[in-house]
Amino acid sequence: MHLYIPLVLCATITFTGCARVMDSRLNPLNWSDQSISAPFSGNTDRRPLVPINLETRVIDKRSAIQKVTAIAVEKVPNGAIVRATGVASIEGHFNAQLIPINNESGILTLVFLIEKIAGTEKSSVSSRQITVARVLKFAELENIHTFQIQSATNQQSKSR
Repeated sequence: MHLYIPLVLCATITFTGCARVMDSRLNPLNWSDQSISAPFSGNTDRRPLVPINLETRVIDKRSAIQKVTAIAVEKVPNGAIVRATGVASIEGHFNAQLIPINNESGILTLVFLIEKIAGTEKSSVSSRQITVARVLKFAELENIHTFQIQSATNQQSKSR
């Protein structure tokens, strides 16, 4: 008799965890029929979690680099690479990018953006120098003959 109790207990624990036995009548947890169902209200008009007219806004906290010092445009097999070098006001800036802001009458205007860090210490020009590049495909270069890079204090342009 004492041998049957642990055996039945092990079998009960084993079968309650099985996925196939979970909904069957072999599962002891299903022996009592105490299921509760929620009444259906019939309301099919549900408000969406995200409104349909919601606009995505990207907040860019970067600002223009202090000064642009050099521009280079290099041809590559699938388009061109526009490379700009600039000098930041303090050392340690990061997340640099050339962002197009205007493309009118054959002049592509790009702004040289960088993300600032907290700091006030000035250092040498070479340690504050940042170089960034942007790849442009042939479709983007179709009507462009001049590239203009803007910074906080100056702008430089380069013809192709």
